[in-house]
Amino acid sequence: MTTFQPIDWYDTPLYYDIVFDDYTKPESEFLAAVLKRHGKTRGRKVLEPACGSGRLVAAMASRGFSVTGFDKNEIMLRYAKKRLRTRKLKADLFQGRLERFSVKDKFDLAHCFVSTFRYILTEKGARSHLRCVRDTLKPGGLYVLGIHLSDYDTDRCSRERWDRKRKGVHVTCNIHGWPADPKKRVERHRCRMVVSRNGKVHQQENIWDFRAYNAKQLKATLRSVPELEHIASYDMTYDIDNPQKLCDDQLDYVLVLRGKSGARGE
Repeated sequence: MTTFQPIDWYDTPLYYDIVFDDYTKPESEFLAAVLKRHGKTRGRKVLEPACGSGRLVAAMASRGFSVTGFDKNEIMLRYAKKRLRTRKLKADLFQGRLERFSVKDKFDLAHCFVSTFRYILTEKGARSHLRCVRDTLKPGGLYVLGIHLSDYDTDRCSRERWDRKRKGVHVTCNIHGWPADPKKRVERHRCRMVVSRNGKVHQQENIWDFRAYNAKQLKATLRSVPELEHIASYDMTYDIDNPQKLCDDQLDYVLVLRGKSGARGE
């Protein structure tokens, strides 16, 4: 029987970063395109809640954006800061939580991908996060939010697999998702990683809960914070010329929210 060590994948930022690195280029290109297409401001200031390993912090900074990011995990932040030093890039990083944070600056664009928003397990917390983001945006500034909806009609488990390599490190990542509980609004996931490095094999796993949303529930949460207007939806092909309707016909979305003039961020 294979034994996996119980380790939070956010405490091993190199392996986490290797898994998601292929998304960095299309995501950063999409963010630049969204700002050009939908933004109502002229600046290039970007905020990334839950910036993790800093892959998008560095990508946006290398594109000439002024970037601020935060994450609650100190290990991730150290990795992100080292990445910036190595690449001789600048960004402001600090420790903070999604549900309650504040910054003095005002931003043209904020973004949060890979369903990180769903770590907020209560409606109160979700609303608090959206209001905190709105308070950081300039009037007409954008919040780009990536999210995977839950399918309440299925009793089947979901599985995703990544197999990635970088400089002698080979990471195989398997994510197992159990069916969402529609009453508790909770969806449980397990990540198992097998890492080969320097001739040694390391195995780890962690389990976490996501808040479950179908399209109707997500729309209700967005409407509860009217200072942010939902102006467009895309799928995760990141095609700026192919907007989608937010519904339960598909599960992966990238939402574009715009701060309304006259709200607190002004």
